[in-house]
Amino acid sequence: MKLFLRLIALVLSLSGAHAGAEEKWLYLENDHVRLGVNLGAGACIGWFSATGSSENLLNAYDVGRYVQQSYYGDEDGSDWNGKPWRYNPVQGGSWKNAPAEVVETKSDKTSLYAKTKPHHWATGAFTPECVMEEWLRLDGGLARLKFKMTYTGEKEHKARHQELPALFVTPRLDTLVFVNAEKQLTRMQPGFPNEYLRVGEPWCAWVDAGDNGLGLFMPHTTQATCYRVRNGNKGDCSYLAPIQTFALKPGLVFEYEVVLTLGSLEQMQAVFAKLK
Repeated sequence: MKLFLRLIALVLSLSGAHAGAEEKWLYLENDHVRLGVNLGAGACIGWFSATGSSENLLNAYDVGRYVQQSYYGDEDGSDWNGKPWRYNPVQGGSWKNAPAEVVETKSDKTSLYAKTKPHHWATGAFTPECVMEEWLRLDGGLARLKFKMTYTGEKEHKARHQELPALFVTPRLDTLVFVNAEKQLTRMQPGFPNEYLRVGEPWCAWVDAGDNGLGLFMPHTTQATCYRVRNGNKGDCSYLAPIQTFALKPGLVFEYEVVLTLGSLEQMQAVFAKLK
């Protein structure tokens, strides 16, 4: 079973309505950008736009698509919609939309701290041995995101690819731009299912036909996976996830930071150059 089957299958299972938990949005905003988190979905990020714009560049079709923490362990006999699944604590909640529990928040106009007790994606059970924290901060036209996961379980799982984090954007942004391992500026429109890539600089950007869009600075890895879905319905999306391979094991504390920005490709490249 492929690592990202959950996300792929979510894209394909579009026939039914999603009966989500009650939404409770909190927005951070400055003169440049607006970032929205849904406290009803584990304080996951589901909105990013220019200030004053009504267009959300993210895709929050269901709780599996928020910008959030999600980790993979061993097969555990669980079942997701008729499919054998594995240990998978997810910040936003379960595939049946059982909401994760936000146990602590602290926020002001441009920053947020949240601590969340996630759900097992397949079973919907709380996973108390896994606690997720996030620190979100607006900095001019940037959204600086710091994530932390503490695992206190007794089981040591096998090493898995981990999405750090998964990023789903509006399908209007259909071209992925990055600098490849040979230091060449590269454009691609990935297909489906996943394609894998290595980057020579720590960023990727999804852009539209006019070279405007959303960029992700990802200094913690040189590997990523991506795809696009184009079925002509609400499930359409463009997807990217920086990845690392590691195991959930007793005492593990894992932290990483990424940055979101938006604008023209030229503007985003200038931002990334300063962030290196």
